[in-house]
Amino acid sequence: MKDVGLVGVPFSGRSTLFTALTRTGSQGGHANVAVVTVPDPRLDVLARMERSRKTVAAQVRFVDVPGGVSSAQGLAKLREADALAIVVRCFGPNPIPGDELASVRADLLLADLSVVESALHKAEKRAKGRSAADVEALARAREALDAETPLRDAKVSPQDAIELKGIAPLTLKPEIVVANLEEGTTVPSELGDAAAVFASIEAETAEMEPEEARSLLEEFGVKEPGLQTVISACYRALDLITFLTTGADETRAWEVRRGATAPEAAGVIHTDLQRGFIRADVIGFDELVAAGSMEAARAAGKIRVEGKDYPVQEGDVFHVRFAV
Repeated sequence: MKDVGLVGVPFSGRSTLFTALTRTGSQGGHANVAVVTVPDPRLDVLARMERSRKTVAAQVRFVDVPGGVSSAQGLAKLREADALAIVVRCFGPNPIPGDELASVRADLLLADLSVVESALHKAEKRAKGRSAADVEALARAREALDAETPLRDAKVSPQDAIELKGIAPLTLKPEIVVANLEEGTTVPSELGDAAAVFASIEAETAEMEPEEARSLLEEFGVKEPGLQTVISACYRALDLITFLTTGADETRAWEVRRGATAPEAAGVIHTDLQRGFIRADVIGFDELVAAGSMEAARAAGKIRVEGKDYPVQEGDVFHVRFAV
């Protein structure tokens, strides 16, 4: 499960977006945390096909912190997140989304500069003039931040990223921008490919039944629920794909980084599967649906046998063969 921290300037609608995405209330004064299921219609298709007793979706945890980067509590919570979603106001009188986005990014950069300088000072005292990997990594990070370059754009090496992990730099995290729109508007050009969400409209449907909420949103011209839009953007930013398992016991969606090998995907299911990996029986979702069932696909020779070097693809349906 991945954690996504919501951040934005006051009155950006950040907490309203939290309510819209999670269908829960947002309370001031402390962090609001809610786990949501990742919408995936493929699960229901497979569960019906294989008569699964249980269906388990992937999950994302959203965190809405009071004060954002202007409070110690907010910073601590944001540093725990896997990705950040910057909420930008594109509604009401005189919105200035480009300036608002720049302001949040500047605050994140300054927050990183502060923690990097403090960590560098401590690391230099420990090193006492000797060369040390953490000192060098922190010095390079400070140089980039001094130049107003977010660390994700500074070509941080894998080794430096390991050295910086302890301070969890905010500008090294994947970032998405959420344009908080009002009815009849579109994403402003200065926000590029920002995720478009009508948070105020969707928040009003938070206590409705799903079908009723969907019908009302369609009346307002909202074609895709904000949750789907934001999670899709988060998956792209985190470079995640979904693979699936199905059978009589359970149909389930699993997240894995793009480019992961079959044993790594097996390890997401259970570490024993990765340690004892022999091979994976694999078929694409569309091909499986066309076959009608796993049994029919196997009989028709549609299921591929893949080894340790196979890179998992979006929508692969997996069955792992292993020995411990």
